[in-house]
Amino acid sequence: MTIDWFILAPAAFFAGMVDAVVGGGGLIQIPVLLSSFPQTAIPTLFGTNKVSSIAGTSASLWRYARAVSIPWRIVLPATATALLGAWIGAALVAWISREAMRPLVVIMMLTVAIYTFMRKDLGQTEEREASPRDAWLGALFGLVIGIYDGFFGPGTGSFLIFGFVRLFGMNFVRASASAKVINVATNISAIGFFASHGPILWAVGLTMAVCNLAGAQVGTQLALKHGAGFIRKAFLGVVCILIAKQLIDLL
Repeated sequence: MTIDWFILAPAAFFAGMVDAVVGGGGLIQIPVLLSSFPQTAIPTLFGTNKVSSIAGTSASLWRYARAVSIPWRIVLPATATALLGAWIGAALVAWISREAMRPLVVIMMLTVAIYTFMRKDLGQTEEREASPRDAWLGALFGLVIGIYDGFFGPGTGSFLIFGFVRLFGMNFVRASASAKVINVATNISAIGFFASHGPILWAVGLTMAVCNLAGAQVGTQLALKHGAGFIRKAFLGVVCILIAKQLIDLL
């Protein structure tokens, strides 16, 4: 099997950089893996993607945690229920067609994009203090996101960031940092799931992980240096790309 590292390595680096800022690295890595290994089973490639992604996401989380105060009272319950929700979502695949979800996802993403674009001040500053109910709201939010991630998946990182900004009044920097905690947990769960459903290309995944980690370092540095305004613009860009991809898949 010939491996074209001149395509895989830059793709993993760029995916790590984008993912560190606003999520969406899978939009880059998965198509490249699919085109590079056309004869390989989908669970194997998805698992390989997660091996690469978790390295960058973990490195990004570590950098964010040193510079940003993560609201653990919200994030930990959300992470726990997101893991539960991911398994529920995976089970729902047997009962509901994923294609039936696609038009609804496009509508939700359009709503998120328009709302974020119209609210110029959204996520630029912390809008409110944490309240006692936030732990329960965080748990509910995590459960919903987890079910969506397990069942469908595209745009999970963007929905996480938007939810943390809109529901909990975080700025985009803190929201991006908080989203990384859930991303790491669900990536670990996903690797376990895919590894149990087929072999993972460990040599490919681990090599790409090094590139993804390097990209994540660059992306996190950009996010911390340029702040919430930069992340907001990147967020809108990624959401627009996600909308375009879902529309193309609908045609």
